[in-house]
Amino acid sequence: MVNVPALEQMNQILHILFIFLPFLWALGTLPPPDALFLWAMEQVLEFGLGGSSMSTHLWLLIMFTISAGTAVTSYFIPSTVGVVLFMTGLGFLLSLNLSDMSLVFKHSVTRVGTKSKASPSGSEKQFTWKECLFYIIILVLALTETSLLHHFARFPQISNNSPQAIVGYILMILLIILWILREIQSVYIFGIVRNPLYPKDVQTVTLFLEKQTRLVKIGVVRRILLNLVSPFAMIAFLSLDSSLQGLHSVSVSIGFTRAFRKVWQSTENALLETVIVSVVHLLISSTDVWWNRSLDTGIRLLLVGIMRDRLIQFISKLQFAVTVLLASWTEKKRRKSTTSLCILNIVFFPFVLVFIVFSTLLSSPLLPLFTLPLFLVGFSRPIQIWPGAVGTTACVCADTVYYYQMIPSLTTALQSAMAAGSLGLLLPGSHYLGRFQDRLIWIMILECGYTYCCINIKGLELQETSCHTAEAQRVDEVFQSAFEQESSRICSINEHFGNVLTPCTVLPVKLYSDARNVLSGIIDSHDNLKEFNGDLIKVLVWILVQYCSRRPNVQEVVHKMENKGKASPIILPALTASLQTQSPEDTDSLNSEILDDWSDDNIFGDEPTIKKGKEKDQLKVVPDINLPIPGSLEAQEVGDHFLGTVPESSLYKSVILGYPVVDKGKPKDMAYIPLLEFSCSHSHLLSLPEEWTSNCLPNSKMREMSSLFPEEWYQFVLRQLECFHSEENASNVLEEIAKDKVLKDFYVHAVMTCYFSLFGVDNMVPSPGHLLRVYSGVLPWSLALDWLTEKPELFQLALKAFRYTLKLMIDKASLGSLEDFKELTNCLEEYETDWYIGLVSDEKWKEAVLQEKPYLFSLGYDPNMGVYTGRVLTLQEMLVQVGKLNAEAVRGQWANLSWELLYATNDDEERYSIQAHPLLLRNLTVQAADPPLGYPIYSSKPLHIHLY
Repeated sequence: MVNVPALEQMNQILHILFIFLPFLWALGTLPPPDALFLWAMEQVLEFGLGGSSMSTHLWLLIMFTISAGTAVTSYFIPSTVGVVLFMTGLGFLLSLNLSDMSLVFKHSVTRVGTKSKASPSGSEKQFTWKECLFYIIILVLALTETSLLHHFARFPQISNNSPQAIVGYILMILLIILWILREIQSVYIFGIVRNPLYPKDVQTVTLFLEKQTRLVKIGVVRRILLNLVSPFAMIAFLSLDSSLQGLHSVSVSIGFTRAFRKVWQSTENALLETVIVSVVHLLISSTDVWWNRSLDTGIRLLLVGIMRDRLIQFISKLQFAVTVLLASWTEKKRRKSTTSLCILNIVFFPFVLVFIVFSTLLSSPLLPLFTLPLFLVGFSRPIQIWPGAVGTTACVCADTVYYYQMIPSLTTALQSAMAAGSLGLLLPGSHYLGRFQDRLIWIMILECGYTYCCINIKGLELQETSCHTAEAQRVDEVFQSAFEQESSRICSINEHFGNVLTPCTVLPVKLYSDARNVLSGIIDSHDNLKEFNGDLIKVLVWILVQYCSRRPNVQEVVHKMENKGKASPIILPALTASLQTQSPEDTDSLNSEILDDWSDDNIFGDEPTIKKGKEKDQLKVVPDINLPIPGSLEAQEVGDHFLGTVPESSLYKSVILGYPVVDKGKPKDMAYIPLLEFSCSHSHLLSLPEEWTSNCLPNSKMREMSSLFPEEWYQFVLRQLECFHSEENASNVLEEIAKDKVLKDFYVHAVMTCYFSLFGVDNMVPSPGHLLRVYSGVLPWSLALDWLTEKPELFQLALKAFRYTLKLMIDKASLGSLEDFKELTNCLEEYETDWYIGLVSDEKWKEAVLQEKPYLFSLGYDPNMGVYTGRVLTLQEMLVQVGKLNAEAVRGQWANLSWELLYATNDDEERYSIQAHPLLLRNLTVQAADPPLGYPIYSSKPLHIHLY
């Protein structure tokens, strides 16, 4: 073997190549072993076996193994009919969404094994029995057609009248029709001329859907031709080929295994390749030509497929190189430093062309060093570019939730657009950019197959930097010139043809539109602030009544009482303002200053006594209940006896110095505590929790503030309740509850204490700054602050009431005042059901976004402008503009990012390669890279879209 010439030549070539290996490694041209292995599998699977790149590395390995096994097995099948049926059946099955089907099957088995009745996941909902039936019918029809044509048809020599040639003519017509139907779905034809059939000046969803009716019908016709007619026509073309009649060889097994699968895996590409082979058949009829003599139809289709892919890559790479050259020349800041590079590229253009051709042959990215017109060949890598699993890393922040919310609706809109052909030819590795307000959506196609497509969606940051803003503005200009300008000419030219972004279509997506308003003149208006206090008390009453009426135990008790009939009176331990203790100095000292309550005279005053009033006839003695009253001793007078128990606080220890000592070993005497009975037997259903009725304010202050309580509003709210379902008794029961003075005193105490806690020491007109602080959850100090903060549920209700009142004040100033109580109730009910009013930083804000609350409101302050701002998010169906990016421009810039950070170790945050450029969209492209090199705030798992 030493004297074999071929081996000697290979030995010399390898010696020379080994010398350059360190240099190629330093330049980043030499691929890492894992990237080389995955790239090689993808290339063989796609071009040698007719498959597609896969969304995960595991499925790539599985699909490669199965596909290779299919080609090997077909070689050993002795029957020609069996070979054709085997290739057709396996080609169809392998082109289906097997990863999604396996996931559904796995979940089904798990549910059956655990006997779980859990609801199906998203993938299971997508894959139904109708889909299975559709695939079975298609498979049976394909096998029937193949076997009949192959068995009964004759195979004459190549001629214009042969059955295969006739099918070839049909395929040519189908290709032209499908190409026309696909192009008229996009806003631009070939990305240059505006489509006259596409709706003009479309800015609303309703208007767009009305104008798109014709295109939708055309899309249905295209879908039928693409998914049903074209595959069967191509199967007929392949089944009639004479190469399948004789003893099959390795080339026949490989070529036709690929061809029968490509028909389903990538129908449009397979149609183009078949038409090219058919045309060459008709043009070159001589059997002496190498093309006809040495190659069978399967290998011809394989070679045409490789040439088609490399030609598309070459055009994209050439366009990218020209764009980089123009970007460097048109950038004024860098023109002096880049002029020499531009001149060198023009002078040595043949060498630049060699680099482009070489990178095209290797299917490697064309790498512009530092995004300058200095080109190298990047190392070969798979379609996904990055080594990690798709969708596992993202720089999650507070804005990520907006992308989470819109993904289901966006996926549905993409399904319709892709099926209609609005996004052009779907190829693995294609990139799309979506834009709506401040949101930028990056979409990448991972794999394609028969009636499905797998994509990855990334969301870019919403907090725009200067570079981000500059490129986002250019994206807006590109889309506005395509979608939002009414042109007088029928076929206008794309003004931004040189840009890497080409507009495609708009998608109706259900998402949140963001509106920010300046509240100057509203929140600082004295009249509005003056009305705020009274509105707050009303909203507090409504919030607490609604809370008590909607408690689960209330509904159960009401239901039982309605079933059993009239219930007996129920006595509950509760406190009212009339039961509060009072010291001799209370009346004189507390009217002027609240803080005087904490004087020594008041603390060590006389024994607390019960104030007896109009409710004296309602007092009863209930044994064996200890009812502590914060702020006073646990002691009450019953007749001439004094009974009491003392808490273990330091304050109470000092207070009871003069009381007799009670032995710890002795059982305490039973206390008899006077309690209040409700006048209505149903009042306890709306009673506040016991801990909310404890006393923390002096009696004088409570009496002073009780006069502010809106009794008419309180009774109106009670009469509007719907917790009593018996129509005949509901109004009477609610009327009795509304007249219950004990229950009213409970609400007066709780409402006015919360009101006092929200405003602090004085009942004054609040300032805008005070509103903002309390809205944000920062309450002023008061005697009731600790009392309120120790009750988290009541604190949240009070805070919600405050926020509702602020929103009510803004609405009244903007839309007009409310006429009556009914209108106020409707407004508050709308806040409760359709709004979330809070802070953007709250966890409940994120929950409200994910639950798709129709409206969200937040109050803020802009320190730069010195104004108060309101932010309103509105959930509605809006148009998201989508354009296609130059895939080679993305791959090239990502390759440079990897080379610059990992090989050149240039981690300067202000480096040239991430500076904004309107043609290349450098900054946005860097953001969309996978972390740690990029920083998208959202990245989805592989999403499977069904293209029906």
